Amino acid sequence: MARSRVAYEYTEAEDKSMRLGFLLIAAGLLSLLGLGCCWLRPALQERGGGVSANCTVLAVRQLGERFACTFSCGAACRGTARYPCLQVLVRTSRSSAPALLHEDERQLRTNPKCSYIPPCTRDDQENSENVTYKQKYWKEKVGSQPFTCYFNQHLRPDDVMLKRTHDETVLLHCFLWPLVTFLVGVLIVVLTICAKSLAVRAEAIKKKKH
Repeated sequence: MARSRVAYEYTEAEDKSMRLGFLLIAAGLLSLLGLGCCWLRPALQERGGGVSANCTVLAVRQLGERFACTFSCGAACRGTARYPCLQVLVRTSRSSAPALLHEDERQLRTNPKCSYIPPCTRDDQENSENVTYKQKYWKEKVGSQPFTCYFNQHLRPDDVMLKRTHDETVLLHCFLWPLVTFLVGVLIVVLTICAKSLAVRAEAIKKKKH
């Protein structure tokens, strides 16, 4: 009995392998729980059941109001500049009421009054030129051509998104890598147990032959 017990004891290398496997399993589970509670749930709420629709531009205009943005000119250099507010009003295929177009959910949260926030530079004139370029794009290049947008009539009936911040690919990676970590941990544990079991059986067979 004593010999049998000793035979089933794990070596130092096998013990480290088992610990690594259990560590990866725990890390995978905690990552899934953490991402699910802290990131995935808000991401799904942001999507909010919004569906794709066809949008058509109704009007493109600049408001007289200017908004502040923060630019960076080095590690310890930051400042504030201003840019004009561009509004792109559209009509969706799911509603006849006009809605304000936004780049994505982040832009909507940053400035819900405008459709576009330019890359912030120190020069206000350069910021204005970037906004004017975007205005010409919507007027001349897009014009009356329909394009895909995302619309949620229940949560945000007055706003539409040009793109989603959290698309299906991002949500897939949110699940994929913690799941891979968990499965690798399980695989390490199973292979270590199987290798130990085979080694013990081989040793037992060898002793019987002798």
